[in-house]
Amino acid sequence: MDITLDPVQQKALVAALSMLSVISAVLVLSWPHLVRDTLGSRIKHLADETERVRIRERKRLGVDERLPSLRKEPRKLFKNIVERLNLYQRASAGSTGRKLKMAGYRGEAAIVTFLAIRTIAPFVMLVVASFYVFVVLHMPEPLILKLLIIAGVTGLGYFGPTIYVQNRIAKRQQAMQRAWPDALDLMLICVESGMSIESSFRKVSEEIVGQSMELAEELGLTTAELSYLQDRRQAFENLGTRTGLDSVRAVVTSLNQAERYGTSVGRSLRILAQESRNHRISLAEKKAAALPPKLTVPMILFFLPVLFAVIITPAAIQVMNTH
Repeated sequence: MDITLDPVQQKALVAALSMLSVISAVLVLSWPHLVRDTLGSRIKHLADETERVRIRERKRLGVDERLPSLRKEPRKLFKNIVERLNLYQRASAGSTGRKLKMAGYRGEAAIVTFLAIRTIAPFVMLVVASFYVFVVLHMPEPLILKLLIIAGVTGLGYFGPTIYVQNRIAKRQQAMQRAWPDALDLMLICVESGMSIESSFRKVSEEIVGQSMELAEELGLTTAELSYLQDRRQAFENLGTRTGLDSVRAVVTSLNQAERYGTSVGRSLRILAQESRNHRISLAEKKAAALPPKLTVPMILFFLPVLFAVIITPAAIQVMNTH
């Protein structure tokens, strides 16, 4: 079907198309001014909200009020006990000093207090247990059983401080392990943006404080050691020793190699960050896989009796009614 237009219609069509083109061009040019750009305001609002959350978390954690001090003097009584028994020298250089550092207790006061409490606590528990067993409770049990109870309480007084330190180490390592992949990502961004290792550690310690106060404290201490220690590698080794985490030791090894051979820090941090994140995911999957066996006993004890009662009770009522 052949459609032909006369000259008037052709002029009208050209005028309409021209007008449509002009209107489209005007809309395209004026569209950014007519429609409000919410993306920029949303990004700014998100940045402001993140900063407010970070400030609020710092205030809640009491960062400014609870700064650790290594110059705290031990109590005179504890110091006299440790000096008389000559316990400090072996403990400060041995595993006791390392464990206390891993638990977050540093300085002479922490070691002296721990040694004094571990020395005094068994005698205190012995006196308290003997008083309760022989005077307060009037237990009719044989003397051997009473002595065993007193010995058990006395042993608890000796091993109690060590158990407390071990639990604190485990909680501290768990908190640092959760925040370590994010800290590596932040460190990678800082290093690739041209910041030095000291500045990167300082910046990460400031930003990660809302997620893990323990990790921020360790990174801040490492920043201070990098400033005054002659051997920078010793500061990295101290970080791995204080945390006791394999993932942190891997980063320490990478940083030491970069200091010694001049290898790329950014590439190593990227690989280690991904490995740390995969390790955290694998730990979460392991806990999820261990959940069904743990739920078996509670289900047998609490769920199945109720289910049997719901199923059997109507049948038992019907049987009783028929008789």
